[in-house]
Amino acid sequence: MADFIYLMETRLTPDQQRAVALVTDVARAHEMNIFLTGGAVRDIISGFIIRDLDFSVQGNALKLQKDFEKAGAVTEATDEGTRTIMLLLPGNVRAEVTSARSERYDKPGKPAEVIPGTIYDDMRRRDFTVNAMALSLNPGSRGLLTDPFNGVADIETKVLRVLHNYAFYEEPSRLIRATRLITRFHWTLEERTQARYDAAKENNYIENISDRAVGHEVEQLAHEDNPIEVLKALEKEGWLKVLAPHLSVSKIDSSALNQLFKVKQQMQEVGVNPDASPIVMYFLTRKLGDKDISAMQKQIVNKGFVERWKHVEDDAKDFAKKLMAKDLALPSQTWKFLMTNRPDALLFNAITPRAAAVEQKIKNFLTKWPQVRQKLPFPEMAEMRITPEHPEYKKILDEAFLMLLDGKLRSHTEIVKFLEPYSPPEPPPPPPPPRRGRAKKEAAPGAPGDQAPKKRGRKPKNALAGAAVPAPATLPAEAVTPPPAAAPAKHPAPPAAAKQKGAPPAVAQKAAASKLAPVKAPAKAPAKPAAKKPAPKKAAAKKSAPAKKKGKKK
Repeated sequence: MADFIYLMETRLTPDQQRAVALVTDVARAHEMNIFLTGGAVRDIISGFIIRDLDFSVQGNALKLQKDFEKAGAVTEATDEGTRTIMLLLPGNVRAEVTSARSERYDKPGKPAEVIPGTIYDDMRRRDFTVNAMALSLNPGSRGLLTDPFNGVADIETKVLRVLHNYAFYEEPSRLIRATRLITRFHWTLEERTQARYDAAKENNYIENISDRAVGHEVEQLAHEDNPIEVLKALEKEGWLKVLAPHLSVSKIDSSALNQLFKVKQQMQEVGVNPDASPIVMYFLTRKLGDKDISAMQKQIVNKGFVERWKHVEDDAKDFAKKLMAKDLALPSQTWKFLMTNRPDALLFNAITPRAAAVEQKIKNFLTKWPQVRQKLPFPEMAEMRITPEHPEYKKILDEAFLMLLDGKLRSHTEIVKFLEPYSPPEPPPPPPPPRRGRAKKEAAPGAPGDQAPKKRGRKPKNALAGAAVPAPATLPAEAVTPPPAAAPAKHPAPPAAAKQKGAPPAVAQKAAASKLAPVKAPAKAPAKPAAKKPAPKKAAAKKSAPAKKKGKKK
């Protein structure tokens, strides 16, 4: 089973993640259950670019409008009939918050009767299976997928399937939407869906489309990543005449649109995410008359989008004047301004002719200055223990980047001087390692029971003879210790000291005592040394000699 919490965290941009958190917090403050629905869930699962966010709440979404505005969102439009709010959230994230509902169509193309319902009712009213899924954003079930029509399977097979037989009859705008989606995703219509699509086209159901639905589909053209290909598909199917009778592929400004998407990608690489939809619509309709453009704008429900479309040129001129102000003389000042002010106006100025100074600043922002950032982090930062674990690491990088733009960090000395206040102190040396093993105790000389450790192995024969051994009377009983046990022999050998001629009696006594048990008190001398014991060996040797001689005779 897919981990949809992980997918949301990885597939959504940082701005979109903050937008999801904002909308969720506002809905939960009103104790409303909230779900991420529609195209956002489809794009998270399929891997396509997530263009906007759709939310469904179980309750009246219009009650959340004031709280959204307090949190920094801009309300672009509201729909009282469907209880829907269209928002522009911080970071230019487009979102739509609607009330969960069920719909009933009395006549094709007419507004549906809206009935408040559950999230399952909201899924059943939708157009295609891939759009009829919801991800819970509630604390107890966050990340739980609701997929009553098995839309995940259709995403895997890359097909578009309607939910019921009357989908194109009740809402003819779904014919245009189906063409737009299969062109964008390069999918195909499911077999029965294709049959219903052909029947609806043959019976001319598109005549029943409402102006509100036309306006919605016109706006969606501006949000496409490749609107030229979508317009070609719509023109081939005959739907483009329904949306804009005077619009055709030959009348759009293709070169400007291609340049727009190229510059938009450069801005996203820098870290700026513009909403290019008003500019896209500007170049799509640039060659149309004012009356035709005005008629299209009246059909669009999202009036905030229409206002931004109308004022594209004026906003760009005002932006260019601010860019040439005296307080933006330094590159670092220009960088801060372009990063935080009207990315859509920056995009429009980048693809339209402007003053040479404005063009140069925008060119530096998109191409030259990002290369300066590649010099960071400095090698000196690692030497001075300024690593990513440093609490102010990002702040240091940003400040160093701005100083590099202004040419203030050119030498090693300047870099070290800048980094010194941020360098943490050297860590204390590690404690010495503990000593392993037992500590040896120094024995007092003459202490009973203490003696130097003996070396292992056999001692030479003359070792005991040459050593000065104290008299037996002076040795305590505890000092007489038996030698290590040896393997038993058939005939015990006499002590080495006893075999030597002229050995002192004390040496012979000590050697004999080592074979015996410890004695309580030293004895005067043994009665008889065991020197005659090897005699049996000599006798055995004499007996074996004649046997060898006999063997030779034989």
